[in-house]
Amino acid sequence: MNLPAILPCCFNRLHCSPSITPPTHFLRFVIRKKGSVVCRLSDNNKDDDSVQDNNSHQPLENTSLENNDGPQPDQQTGLEDGTDVQVASGSPLPGVKPQQLNESIRIPKETVEILRNQVFSFDTFFVTSQEPYEGGVLFNGNLRGQAAKTYEKVSKRMQEKLGDDYKLFLLINPEDDKPVAVVVPRMTLQPETTAVPEWFAAGAFGLVTVFTLLLRNVPALQSNLLSVFDNLDLLKDGLPGALITAFLLGVHEVSHHLVATEVGIKLGIPYFVPSWQIGCFGAITRILNVVPNREDLLKVAAAGPLAGFSVGFILLLSGFILPPSDGIGIIVDPSVFHESFLAGGIAKLLLGDVLQEGSPISVNPLVIWAWAGLVINAINSIPAGELDGGRIAFAMWGRKASARLSAFSIGLLGISSLFNDVAFYWLVLIFFLQRGPIAPLSEELTHPQNKYMALGVVVLFLGLLVCLPYPFPFSNQPAL
Repeated sequence: MNLPAILPCCFNRLHCSPSITPPTHFLRFVIRKKGSVVCRLSDNNKDDDSVQDNNSHQPLENTSLENNDGPQPDQQTGLEDGTDVQVASGSPLPGVKPQQLNESIRIPKETVEILRNQVFSFDTFFVTSQEPYEGGVLFNGNLRGQAAKTYEKVSKRMQEKLGDDYKLFLLINPEDDKPVAVVVPRMTLQPETTAVPEWFAAGAFGLVTVFTLLLRNVPALQSNLLSVFDNLDLLKDGLPGALITAFLLGVHEVSHHLVATEVGIKLGIPYFVPSWQIGCFGAITRILNVVPNREDLLKVAAAGPLAGFSVGFILLLSGFILPPSDGIGIIVDPSVFHESFLAGGIAKLLLGDVLQEGSPISVNPLVIWAWAGLVINAINSIPAGELDGGRIAFAMWGRKASARLSAFSIGLLGISSLFNDVAFYWLVLIFFLQRGPIAPLSEELTHPQNKYMALGVVVLFLGLLVCLPYPFPFSNQPAL
């Protein structure tokens, strides 16, 4: 039986600078007959043949896997006589520093016995076998009762018996979809420090984003970026549009932080990602601690897009209804409204026969500014990686289903990138900064309540309406 890679390598998403990808090392465990356990450290960049398999290896000292009072390891794991099982798994938990994998961070045998016999019990999680998992232990067994209540009981017992030295995770084995419990030392969850102060890096990204927001609203400068330095005074013409888009970005991020504070999730400083196409791609916000459960993750992930879509929709309607302040507005070709099902549908509903193919019309600039804010919210609602949409999908449907949906979404985005430069750059950013996987939650078995599931579906649906094109032609002739 292979040791399942339950907890994905995701510490670089939570505690490292988004541009840093730490090296991956592997711990290999060889489980042999008679309870001997051999642990090896190898680098995944080296050929496996360089690791010699020597039967003379000595068992781990003070290993937590030997249980002389119970069945032999071959009975617990179902191994046949003489069978060796090698298991390689990456860093399993958020915040595990790569160098710590070289150290002897193991739970003592006595502690494992306390966990198995006193912390876990018949009425919570009945342990049937145990396996090594990096610095901790993975317990296979049968879940008794509701997962949320079981997690609360086991966590309380573990704190009473062992203090705050260990952290419990109640997860799903992706191989057989059965519950497993993982206990690791809290010292392996310490956040990784960065060479550049977080506030400095976020401030630098923010300044560049201010520039691109101004530039995006000055069409005369977009055709020749080098002319910006000779015409800096023209940037002030883009101030109204930049303020509207920045306001929508602020509503989005503030909503994330307000809800996160309410549920006890710590968020880092947002890193705004500049874009010369739409002004800004949104912000990358790190989660600094372990999220308790899927419902809390759903609340935080959906709060930003819901607020952004709500305010953006109101501003978009206002732009179509209110006349331009200067009486002229912006002259646009109706074909631009084919780029969004939501914008095109609203334009057709409110403008009616005024909207005709090939006949330019004047619209309030607020329409374009609000539309840009809706696009920023929509692309962050794509169910992929660690975007808001990816976190929503994970919270609603679990790790396995969301991973498949993420792969499908990235594939569609890749096809779209052949025809749209915004899709291309967004795909690159997702791949290098936000591809995930999402960090493990304390308890991943309990589904969110239906009302929060509905909010998640609304966010994904609104994002789809903004991103999908409007396929129906606008009227060429006035209606009779």
